[in-house]
Amino acid sequence: MEQRVLGKTGRPVSVVGLGTWQLGGDWGNVSQDEAMAVLRAAVEAGVTFFDTADVYGDGRSEHVIGRFLAGNAGQGITVATKMGRRAEQRPENYTLANFRAWTDRSRVNLGVDTLDLVQLHCPPTPVFSSEAVFDALDTLVTEERIAAYGVSVETCEQALTAIARPGVATVQIILNAFRRKPLDRVLPAAAAAGVGIIARVPLASGLLSGRYAKDTTFDAADHRNFNAQGEAFDVGETFSGVDFAAGVDAAAEFAAITGSQPAASAGSTAQWALRWVIQQPGVTTVIPGARSTRQAQQNAEAASLPPFSQAELGQVEGLYDTYFRAAVHDRW
Repeated sequence: MEQRVLGKTGRPVSVVGLGTWQLGGDWGNVSQDEAMAVLRAAVEAGVTFFDTADVYGDGRSEHVIGRFLAGNAGQGITVATKMGRRAEQRPENYTLANFRAWTDRSRVNLGVDTLDLVQLHCPPTPVFSSEAVFDALDTLVTEERIAAYGVSVETCEQALTAIARPGVATVQIILNAFRRKPLDRVLPAAAAAGVGIIARVPLASGLLSGRYAKDTTFDAADHRNFNAQGEAFDVGETFSGVDFAAGVDAAAEFAAITGSQPAASAGSTAQWALRWVIQQPGVTTVIPGARSTRQAQQNAEAASLPPFSQAELGQVEGLYDTYFRAAVHDRW
């Protein structure tokens, strides 16, 4: 699989990584054996980048990855974790003392001395402008608790503030065919600054798989059920914040543009959605989740699809303009 350098970390990573929120919680139950099988299938398919967080299953996702790493040394896997969401979301909680405690816990969970990459996990907006916060992160690098740091953001403005920080190695942001705003300023700014872009929620929580109907329901433990209106966390993390019914209609049109209707054989709708993200200038890696080995394999195979033509890119932009721009473009 194609490898790209992950910003200021200097590490080469696969253009398709693996998001492991599904292996921790909030997507229904996945057993530890199933989670290990997903990790194994992803690596066998060429994936060298895992994204996790201390809050996914309250450490369960990190534990599973740590167990996998212990039995698969020498695979060249880079693991990015996140910190901050286990605490009350107040700027005053983002301190060096807490950072040390949080990263020490993740180091134990993952079974490593130094974390490859730690990202602030969508913290309150004032955190991005705090000199003390970024001084503390620099201290963690000096202490070799972490090798590099980045941020995971909710908004483009947060991303731009972070990119201006000299020590920020990466920015993780929602980017998919239904959430295009980062293309305007964030990706160009990141490229100019040498900051890696990790694209999350690339399938709009499954909408861009093309598998859902307007009457589709989700498990009670699935965030697509309990956070559909932003009841638990930012609604932009669930279906990218777009209207579900509109998303179902737009996904059908996306499938028609890519030729990925059920009768087609050259790539599924989900694979083409991932290919669209990979193709955007400035993207380092895209991190779809997977709950099965087949999903992990299919996600990785998206990297081998041919690029979209200019005409197809224009049609996808037209979908965004028709269905989503007015509702989401100025919100995040």
